[in-house]
Amino acid sequence: MDRLRPRHRQVFSGFTKPEIEKMEQLQKESSSPMNKEFFQKIARSFNYSSGRAGKPIVRWTEVECWFQDRQKYGPCLKNILSNEGKESSQIPKEAGIKASNLSEMEFEARSSKDGAWYDVEMFLCHRYLPSGEAEVLVRFVGFGAEEDEWINIKSGVRERSIPLENSECHKVQVGDVLCCFQERRDQAIYYDAHVIEIQRKMHDIRGCRCMFLIRYQHDNTDERVRLRRLCSRPSY
Repeated sequence: MDRLRPRHRQVFSGFTKPEIEKMEQLQKESSSPMNKEFFQKIARSFNYSSGRAGKPIVRWTEVECWFQDRQKYGPCLKNILSNEGKESSQIPKEAGIKASNLSEMEFEARSSKDGAWYDVEMFLCHRYLPSGEAEVLVRFVGFGAEEDEWINIKSGVRERSIPLENSECHKVQVGDVLCCFQERRDQAIYYDAHVIEIQRKMHDIRGCRCMFLIRYQHDNTDERVRLRRLCSRPSY
């Protein structure tokens, strides 16, 4: 499911993917003491690189925080998040690991900007809020570091939804909550929706011809859609 994000979104001034890969390499291989000079040297190299052009400067304290977070939480991220629920506890152990590498599992996360679900390319790191809730920094598929976003693990991260096949239309029932592909003039994205009515029709050479009346959870609007626009949860 290719997912397009709306225009005019607030950006997050995080590290770029090459910068994260460089820090991961340094963490594994560097024998230098990780002090202020070490972090300053890394920050300077990032700020002088062509990849940082047009982006906010990196402060050495931001580099220090990244290394401290990795040292404290990275090796046991899965265990730390186990209290956030069954699905959340399956998030990769190592910060920066690609979601698709975890036993072939893929994830999606709900953006706080528009409430839509997007495929996760990578979990970069995590943090705890004063309330005790955990968040992960997510890199979305097809988007750069400027679109990275902190997502609440318990309510905003889950295993990737699965497109329904023509032969599976009989599984969809009134009351089900599915992920629906919403097409608009300026965007095409995925939202959760309730099925509130189903018109069963005979299938033909084109596949399922049934019509599903759904109600989007984010704004309570209704729409009639075909099965090809519906995705189920992995446990469906």
